[in-house]
Amino acid sequence: MEVIDILREVSKKIYENVKDLSGTEEAAGDFGIGAGGDISRNIDIIAEKTVLDYLKEINFECTVLGEECGRVELSDNPKGFLIMDAIDGSANSVRGVPFFCSSLAFATDYKLSSITDGVITNLSTGDMYWASKENGAFFNNSKMHVHEKDPIYKIVGINTSGATPDLMKKLFPIFEQHNHTRHFGANALEMAMFAKGLMDVFIDLRKKIRIQDIAAGYLIVKEAGGIILDENFNSLDADLSYETRVSFVAASNKKILDEIFHDVKL
Repeated sequence: MEVIDILREVSKKIYENVKDLSGTEEAAGDFGIGAGGDISRNIDIIAEKTVLDYLKEINFECTVLGEECGRVELSDNPKGFLIMDAIDGSANSVRGVPFFCSSLAFATDYKLSSITDGVITNLSTGDMYWASKENGAFFNNSKMHVHEKDPIYKIVGINTSGATPDLMKKLFPIFEQHNHTRHFGANALEMAMFAKGLMDVFIDLRKKIRIQDIAAGYLIVKEAGGIILDENFNSLDADLSYETRVSFVAASNKKILDEIFHDVKL
């Protein structure tokens, strides 16, 4: 099996195992602080166990970097790193808000730029966004692309959860000038929807995002024709460490990036 086929297959298994849990008491629970720094919920544990069990079953030789489980060595001679946020949007999933996903990516080296495959699955619907390097990006079985035309409504995705007052002040011109701002509570799924052309820019400048949150989205955005930059508007790259936190801006093209940030001084 190709790596992308493995990621797609195990993503389907996650969906089957958690689709009926959202909003139920069984989804919650407190299993302590996971490797990523957040409280692990039962739905997180079930989703991660689904991935680990499948990878062991097929003897996939890799090092898993999980949001909850941390670093798990599945081979003495791994082919690369499987970067896993088995449930992104845990708060939504526990409360029953139908906007959460799984995010799985594979990297051949310890850098974002070495990611070769990524899959994001909407765990409320089963819809799948996926990409392999230099092969384009797909929504289920159809090729997808970022929005290229001048939009009828310019939609700006922006995550400001827990942002500092200073950052909010810097970003104020975006809120002042663009009425259609959005944040739904699951960065990976929002990156996937951006890649499908449903938003024109997606912004997270809080310096809080973990690699597990964006690994699959990073590749999917690029393969869908978008640009993904750091807070200095340079090409985004980072190591895969659990200590790494990033900011990023994903945009359909430079023209719309310049329009959105015209009066913003970071």
